[in-house]
Amino acid sequence: MTTMRAARLHTPGAALQIDDVPRPVPAPGDVLVEVHACGVVPNMNAVFSGKYWHQLPPFPAAVGLDAAGVVVECGSGVTEFRPGDRVYVNPWLSCGACYYCRTESPLSCTSAAFAGYFGFFETSRELLLRYPYGGLSEFVTAATHRLVRLPDAVSFDHAARMGYIGTSYSALKAGGVGPGSRVGLLGVTGTLGVAATLLALGMGASTILGIGRNREVLEQVANLSAERVETTTLDSGPLDEWLRDRTGGLGVDVAIDCSGRGTEPEVNEALVRGLKRGGKCVYIGAQTSPIAIEPTRFVMDRLSFSGSMWFSDAEAHDLIAMAAAGALDLSTITTHAFPLEEVNDALEAVASKLGGFTNVVVHPRRRELALD
Repeated sequence: MTTMRAARLHTPGAALQIDDVPRPVPAPGDVLVEVHACGVVPNMNAVFSGKYWHQLPPFPAAVGLDAAGVVVECGSGVTEFRPGDRVYVNPWLSCGACYYCRTESPLSCTSAAFAGYFGFFETSRELLLRYPYGGLSEFVTAATHRLVRLPDAVSFDHAARMGYIGTSYSALKAGGVGPGSRVGLLGVTGTLGVAATLLALGMGASTILGIGRNREVLEQVANLSAERVETTTLDSGPLDEWLRDRTGGLGVDVAIDCSGRGTEPEVNEALVRGLKRGGKCVYIGAQTSPIAIEPTRFVMDRLSFSGSMWFSDAEAHDLIAMAAAGALDLSTITTHAFPLEEVNDALEAVASKLGGFTNVVVHPRRRELALD
């Protein structure tokens, strides 16, 4: 087989097209992965619209994020993997040569990009050209350091959600969440928020206070643990007072802000006010409006506000191990799968705000796999 099918973006804001393209050949040090599942995330619609700052791949762009599948071919020099290995493909691309990469901070790479998605800088173009196929393709190539082995206990569909789960995990780690932690989660009903709740439970948090809009999903979140999880709506009253009331007047140790575009800045500010002295707020959402910071309070109460983006290769391995052991319980996540031909329906599905318990994925090889 010399060709494959891939979903490609020909024009920003247009529907994706299913094209026949050359099947990639793995370069030295790379592998070829047959994609069994690729995650579809809400932010894809915004990124592919071309309205924002993202550096889109050269058109027509074979897109897709968070692929999981099976290694089918290895390039020369590959010794760690072999055909038949089940893997998750981390889409994060870094140059390996800039100051940040050389000082072991590839998440700060000055040419960073997501394969099949977008680049952060104009210099990202070279990396996007090197790995031109995203997960909404039948096959992708990847360097071996971007692969995470999948045990049988972790499905391809759940692995295809790893980007959002990993982003939440890295933020919780940055906040120092562990046994006994009291955690506040803004945007708890979204994909990031639900992932953060599941992870905080697995990491030993004693109190998880979730804030969101979708009442039905809020109830689902609360039902994850009647003893440790409590939720409220954005319009239920002053959020900082609610956070303090539920923590004996102290406030939360860690606040994870997953709020998206359009959130009123006052809501973000109330979350920060709900921190205890010495508390940390970690932002991982898509808020674009400025929020007010009270410098004197940050000094007097020793507070911190930081951002966190994506996750390290080591954290990806942690997540898979947690899922395989059951510490990260993914059984409440419901998968809604689409064949490649219905990829635009999948994008419409995530745009309808199904809630963070719904896992929208595309199965690029679905027709062939059904015949096996």
